[in-house]
Amino acid sequence: MKIGIIGAGKWGQALGFAFSQNHEVYYSSRHTKALPNFISMEEIQKLEYLVFAISAQNARVWLEQQLQFTGQKFLIASKGIEIATGKFLNEVFEEFIPRENLAFVSGPSFAAEVIQSLPTAIVVSSGNKTLADQYATFFPSFIKSYVSSDTVGAEISGAYKNIIAIASGICDGLQLGNNARASLIARGLVEMTRFGAHFGAKKDTFLGLSGAGDLFLTATSVLSRNYRVGLGLAAHKDLDTILEELGEVAEGVYTTKAVYNIVQKEKIYTPIAQEIYLILEGKDVQQSLKDLLTH
Repeated sequence: MKIGIIGAGKWGQALGFAFSQNHEVYYSSRHTKALPNFISMEEIQKLEYLVFAISAQNARVWLEQQLQFTGQKFLIASKGIEIATGKFLNEVFEEFIPRENLAFVSGPSFAAEVIQSLPTAIVVSSGNKTLADQYATFFPSFIKSYVSSDTVGAEISGAYKNIIAIASGICDGLQLGNNARASLIARGLVEMTRFGAHFGAKKDTFLGLSGAGDLFLTATSVLSRNYRVGLGLAAHKDLDTILEELGEVAEGVYTTKAVYNIVQKEKIYTPIAQEIYLILEGKDVQQSLKDLLTH
């Protein structure tokens, strides 16, 4: 099978590596990269099966300016919520591509470990079970793939866990201990489940690989960009400096702002997300911790 990877960052390249074990993989991105089978954006869209791995906040721009839809199938590997509209990525893509042509990948999967062929498990979610099953078969033997119909749950959990990862990084950066971090992550899981339930997501999704699995991974490792943002905030670095040192997109920063805007309108109880938003806006981390403990 020929599979096209749109977006050649670390995650796009890791997925390309995985799919190349059994299939022919092509890449394309905004900037030319020295990768095998790197082709133009126009050429890659002639392939039937595509993987979208561009950052969430740039998804709409690509769809508006680059998409040449002729019936292709898409596996969306991006995670986040659009700040400008508060829409989940599945909603954004469905404005341009029929729902039956869309699938979404989620689960605990650091790019650095995928590219080392280390054991990984993921979930392919789609309202089109045939499409989900098809994409699930593309993964190599070291990646165990499951399928789900809960695209909303997969999208929300994949985005929200990045907020909790920032909080966890702050917790560890302040050296508050293992008890505090475990409590924070556990309450974070409850919070993201509550948020998801408001939008019709299934509770089981948050207890599985897409939710708890990805959350536990992202909120406990320095391989996580969002966790490292939290460490920087705990060290009283300003956000611009943190992101410059990171050199990569930390989706949790944008997701936090998007979630904050949503919950103000929808009146959902999300104390951790609220405090992370205020910290990103300049609130002192120590004061934020005290306020969180009294909520």
